[in-house]
Formats: sequence, structure tokens, C-alpha cells
Amino acid sequence: MSLKSLVSASVLSFMAALLLTGCASNTPSSPEMVQRALAMDSRDSVDQYVLGATDVVRVSVWRNEDISISVPVRPDGKISVPLVGDVQASGETPEQLAQAIRVALSEYIREPQVSIVVTSMGSHEFTDRVRVTGAVRQPVSIPHRSGMTVLDMFLNAGGANQFADLNDSMLYRKVGDEVVAIPVQLDDILSKGRIDTNYLMRPGDILTIPERNF
Repeated sequence: MSLKSLVSASVLSFMAALLLTGCASNTPSSPEMVQRALAMDSRDSVDQYVLGATDVVRVSVWRNEDISISVPVRPDGKISVPLVGDVQASGETPEQLAQAIRVALSEYIREPQVSIVVTSMGSHEFTDRVRVTGAVRQPVSIPHRSGMTVLDMFLNAGGANQFADLNDSMLYRKVGDEVVAIPVQLDDILSKGRIDTNYLMRPGDILTIPERNF
């Protein structure tokens, strides 16, 4: 199975987990779990990007163009760098990778200056997305951006359809091995200006707007 298929399967597993953990009944998690989920860092993942297989990085060594290369992160998590050979990249930030290469090159070059630029973020194609499902005009799945809120996602989906039960909306967030259901009062946000549940989105979040019971 290809890496992209594995990532897609993990996303589908997350969606299935929502159904198994109360999504169908729209039941919120305990207050303790909700607070734990909301305390998680909601910054753009690119601000703290962690490399993974299929990413492509540009390794630049100042004044040494002959060993500056553009190379993909292999399925085993490593990249090959001239002079030093294989270097672990998967699970490292670009800064950490640059430091590891800098240390390895110091045996051959005096005070090497190394920089890493991620030119393709293939490993985060699915894991860094945020999604809106349910009673909206257009369900969406888009890349996460720093500062993105619940309301931003709702508007990206074109707003609610005529069947939406906005104040019973739920934000689903994975915390460890659990999926936490966080209540969102979208009607209060829209009609009353109460923005206490207009939470910042985190990569991987799913906002669901249920339909009213008739």
C-alpha cells in the first residue's frame, strides 16, 4: 500500500472513530476532556513543521553548491546528503535537520552553514487539513491556516442549510488515541455575538453541524 493510501486510510479511520465515540448522538465529551483538547496548541502546523516521508527538502550549504541538493524524504525517513550519507529527516523540524547536517559536515568543512527549505509538504497533505460536515451548503476540506476559527470554517462552507441546528454544533479534535467532542454554539456566535465558542481550529479538526429533529 502506498504512503498516500495509508494517510488516506488514517483519515477515514478518524472519521469512523467519530461515529463510534458519539458523533451520531452529538454527545459532548466530559468538561475535563474538552478543556484538555482546547489547551492544545492551535498554531499553523507549518510554524512548527515536522518532516515526514514524501516531503521534499532543499539542503543549501553556503559556498558549497556542489553539495547543495534537493532531495525527497525516503519511506525509511532518511535523506542522502553528499559527504555525510544518510541523515534522519522524518520526525525532525527543518531546523533540527539543518543542525544534524551541520554537525556531520563539520568533519569535512570548517563551520558549515546549512539551511533547509521544505519545497513539497507531501506528508501533511491530509493530516493538516480541517473539515466541515453536516447541515451546511457545501462541506469542505481545506488546509489549516494560523488563526483560523470555527466561524471561518463555517463561512467557508457557505453557511448553514435550512435544516441546521446551529447551537448543537460540535468540534471534533483528536487528543492522543481519543476523539474529543467540543460543543459549539454557532447560532449564538452569529446572532448574539457570543464568541466564547468561536474556537481556534487545529490541524485535523472536524466541525459538524447537525440537522434539527422534526
